[in-house]
Amino acid sequence: MGHSAYLVSLDKQAREDLEKRLHSRQSGKCFICDRAIDLILQKGDLDVDHIDPLVEQGLDEENNFALTHASCNRSKGASDLRIARRMAEFEILQSAAQDKGERGANLGHLLTKHGGGKAKLIIQREAGKVKYSMSAIGDNKIYEVPSYMDKLSGMEYFFAVLPLAYLHHDDRINPRSIGSNIRGLIEEFMKKRPQLHVSLAWWAPDAEGAGEVKVFDGQHKAAAQILLGVEALPVRVFLEPDTNVLLQANTNAGGKLRQVAFDPAVMRHLGSSIFLERVQQYQQMKGLEKNDYSFSESDLVKFFKGEHREMQRYIVDSARAAVTKHKDNRLMDFVEWSGKTANQPLSYSAVERTFFSEFLYMKALTTPLDDGMERGDNPRYLEREQLVRLMTLFSDIFFAGKWDPDVGGRQLESRLQKGEMIKEEHLRAWRVAREEILGSIVEWIRLVIENYFAYTGKMVDKKRILHVKLPEELWDRLSAFLINLSKLPCWVDKNLSNTVFGAKQNFDFWRTIFKTGKSTSGVQVLAQPLDLNTLIVEYKN
Repeated sequence: MGHSAYLVSLDKQAREDLEKRLHSRQSGKCFICDRAIDLILQKGDLDVDHIDPLVEQGLDEENNFALTHASCNRSKGASDLRIARRMAEFEILQSAAQDKGERGANLGHLLTKHGGGKAKLIIQREAGKVKYSMSAIGDNKIYEVPSYMDKLSGMEYFFAVLPLAYLHHDDRINPRSIGSNIRGLIEEFMKKRPQLHVSLAWWAPDAEGAGEVKVFDGQHKAAAQILLGVEALPVRVFLEPDTNVLLQANTNAGGKLRQVAFDPAVMRHLGSSIFLERVQQYQQMKGLEKNDYSFSESDLVKFFKGEHREMQRYIVDSARAAVTKHKDNRLMDFVEWSGKTANQPLSYSAVERTFFSEFLYMKALTTPLDDGMERGDNPRYLEREQLVRLMTLFSDIFFAGKWDPDVGGRQLESRLQKGEMIKEEHLRAWRVAREEILGSIVEWIRLVIENYFAYTGKMVDKKRILHVKLPEELWDRLSAFLINLSKLPCWVDKNLSNTVFGAKQNFDFWRTIFKTGKSTSGVQVLAQPLDLNTLIVEYKN
C-alpha cells in the first residue's frame, strides 16, 4: 500500500464518509474478492487503497481509490489492486475445481465463467483459403482468410481472432491446470508488453458440418488475457488434424524435449491417454470388437515395435494414472502436484519415487488385459486397488485430520527452532512426508508383506507383490505397523530439528536409523532399532 497524503489528511468522520461512498460505488462488494463488505460488522478490518498504484503515476484522489477487505489487500501482496482482483477471481475458480476433486482450474473453467465454449464453427475450405461466419453471436459477416500448409507436419491451418464463445478447451490433449505463475503474465500484459500469445487449436466437423475450435496449447497466456477482460483471442487453428499426433507432440513437448513445464502427474496422464489410444488402434487394426481385450500389454509392445520404449512407458503411465485419479485414493488430498510447497506435505515426485517405485510393476504383462476380471484377480486391477488402499491407509494414519494447511510447512524446522508452537501431529505429518523418510518407510511396508507370506509359506513374485490378493490378516499387520511407527518419539522431538531433520538426507541415512537406531554421525534417534515382529505384536496386545 503506497503512502497517501490524501488519506492521512482525513479525520475519522471524513474517512468513514469516504468508505461509505466507495461502498456504494462498488455495490457493497470488495474490489478484490467481489464478496460483500459490511461497514458495521467489518469496521476496522477494511482498507482503502489506490487502484492505479502511486508508483505507476496513479492519482492520489478519490476516483483512484477502492474499498477492500484488509485481509484481501494484504494477503495478496497487492501493490496493484487490479492484479489482486484478477488473482482473486482465479483463486476462487481454483478452489471450486479442487473441491470437485480436480487438480485445479484450467482454461475450460475460465471460458465457462466468461461465456466461452458455447458455439461451433462451420468452415468452408477452398484452395488456399477458408470461409466462416459467427452468426451464433450475431456477427453475420462472412470472414475469408488464407490457409497454409505446414510443410513439416503436413497439416493445414489458418490464423484467426475468435470470440470466446467459439473457443473450447481440449482437456484430453492438455490436462494441465493453470499455475500461480499466471500472475506474472497478467502483470506483463497490464504493462502493455507484447508477447507471442497465439494459442494452438484444432477443428473438425461433426455430422452437421459444424465443429468446436479446441484450444490445446497456450492456455496460460489465453487465461491471463481472459482474466484481463479480453473477449476474443488469436489462435492458430489446425484443420481436421490427426489428434493423436497433437497428443504425442504435446506429450513430447513436456517430456523428452522439455519445452513445457508439465508437472509429473500431467505427464503420466498424457501417457495414459496415448496408451488407451494404442489399445483402440490395435483392436481396429486386428479387426477386434471394442470389448475384446484378449491381448496383452506385451502384444501391444510387439505390435507397435517402432515405439517399443514409448509403449513400455505408456503402460506404466496408465497404471500410475489409474492410481492417482482413483476416487478412493485419499493420499492425493495431501499431494502438491508440481513440487513440495508449504501447502501440502507431499510432492507428487515423492509419491512416484516411493509408493510407485516400490509397488508398481514397471514392465509389460504377458497375460490378456481382461484376464481375471470376472474373478476379481486381474493383476493390474489388484495392483491398483491394493495400492490405493495402502496409500489411503497411510494417509488416514499420518495426514487426515492432522495436517493443518494454515500452518503449512514453509521453513517449519526453522520456525520450530525459533520457539514457534507447532502441534505434534502436524510436525509428524511434515517429517514422515520427507522423501528420504517416506522411502525408507515404504521399504519396511514391503518387508511386512514379504514377512507375512514367508510366515504362511506362500511363494510370491516379489516384483509383482501386489498382483496377488492380500488377505485381511495382512492388512491388519500393515495397519499395526504404521500405527506403531506413527508413535515413535522422533517424529515430534523438537531437539532433533537441528541435527536429524535440519537438512535433506538420502535414503541410506534413514535406512541406517531404522536399522541401528542411530544416524550415520552417531546421533541417537530411536531408543532401539525397529523390530518388525515387536511392532506388530505390541499392537495386537
